[in-house]
Amino acid sequence: MSVKRKSYSADFKAKLVLEALEGEKTINEIASKYGVLPVSLKNWKKQFEIIIPL
Repeated sequence: MSVKRKSYSADFKAKLVLEALEGEKTINEIASKYGVLPVSLKNWKKQFEIIIPL
């Protein structure tokens, strides 16, 4: 039996990354709120910062 991986839309990822960049909540709080792994959110944030340097 294989485990199906969840895939998230670019809009969803961007929404979470922008919320993380606001700095009002921690990565863990945001990840918990939306039901994603904190490591996933950290990776999305890192990818976002490569595309759009801050």
